[in-house]
Amino acid sequence: MEWHKHCYRVGSNSAVWDDLPAATTEDFDKFVTTARHHIEPWLSAVFQAEHLNLLLGSGFTTAIAYMAGVNAASMAKVTFGTSFDGAIDSHADGSAKTMGRGTANIEDQFRSAFAVLEGFTVVGAADAATLKKAMDTQLKMFLDSLLATEGSIAKGKDEDHNKRATSALQSFLLSFASRAGSRERLHIFTSNYDRLIEHGCDLAGLRTIDRFVGALNPVFRSSRVEVDLHYNPPGIRGEPRFLEGVVRLTKLHGSLDWHFNKEARQIHRKGIPFGAPSSHTDVPRQPLDTVMIYPNAAKDVETTQYPYAELFRDFAASICRPNAVIVTYGYGFGDDHINRVLLDMLTIPSTHLAIIAYEADSRVKTFCEKPAMRRCHY
Repeated sequence: MEWHKHCYRVGSNSAVWDDLPAATTEDFDKFVTTARHHIEPWLSAVFQAEHLNLLLGSGFTTAIAYMAGVNAASMAKVTFGTSFDGAIDSHADGSAKTMGRGTANIEDQFRSAFAVLEGFTVVGAADAATLKKAMDTQLKMFLDSLLATEGSIAKGKDEDHNKRATSALQSFLLSFASRAGSRERLHIFTSNYDRLIEHGCDLAGLRTIDRFVGALNPVFRSSRVEVDLHYNPPGIRGEPRFLEGVVRLTKLHGSLDWHFNKEARQIHRKGIPFGAPSSHTDVPRQPLDTVMIYPNAAKDVETTQYPYAELFRDFAASICRPNAVIVTYGYGFGDDHINRVLLDMLTIPSTHLAIIAYEADSRVKTFCEKPAMRRCHY
């Protein structure tokens, strides 16, 4: 299919436009009717798939922020202010190009900076303290920007924007999560560090199941015990029933409220309110060794891949099986470790991938041109 500014492909049906007709014209009504005739039946079937999964990227937060009339946090490159910035940026640019991301972002910079810091630590170089302080400063600023985005979305530009964003957030999640209790749970995956999905689930009354166990101080567990049964009516013995309105949630890159406890050698989820001020007591001043967001290596844990290895095992186990469907929204296909799992999934004939993107850039096009993408819909 040729790529234009506006396009879709569903099964054997496809269409492209450079510019959409004006919303008040008859041509626009014809366009909506035709597109809906092709897309809506297929999406309805997808939502009833045996194993339904949803992958949300930074575009999801950007979209809700736009509807709220505010700006989302930027993933643009930062300046550490050290003599190693040139080497770090050069390495980050190279790794981003290798992964197919294109332009490096703050994640690539921190990944490269962690490698430099680890080397300094091994040889006992005095520069380690200088670099660590600079990284702590930038990571704290990044966390503050995420919290500021949450706070802005929660308030909205004004009451009308707030209502529109809140309604869209709840409606979007409920569209996927409204499945009968006897069906396989919707599994939401995200590469975002903010808590917008959790906030939306709270607003919509959805219960989330993740790897954290506990009420006062939730702890990340390697086990995947999922308790979501109840007896109905209460007090009478009978067949157990599955709760409705339950979703699984996996944050592939961690979260701003995941903290590593060195003494207990465990990962805890802190009770940081949605959109809390940067001065909140649970927001660390030196987050480098405590906040669990990718690519923080958590050096004090036995394996540098913990907890990300467990999270990606969940990702692969959930989508790489027959009759599985994954819908992506706001994901730019710039993470090679996620793309590999998606391509592995598509080697199974009964699986499907649906891509919803605001604008198809070179990364999306490159991914869609791979041979395994013949069953992709976007």
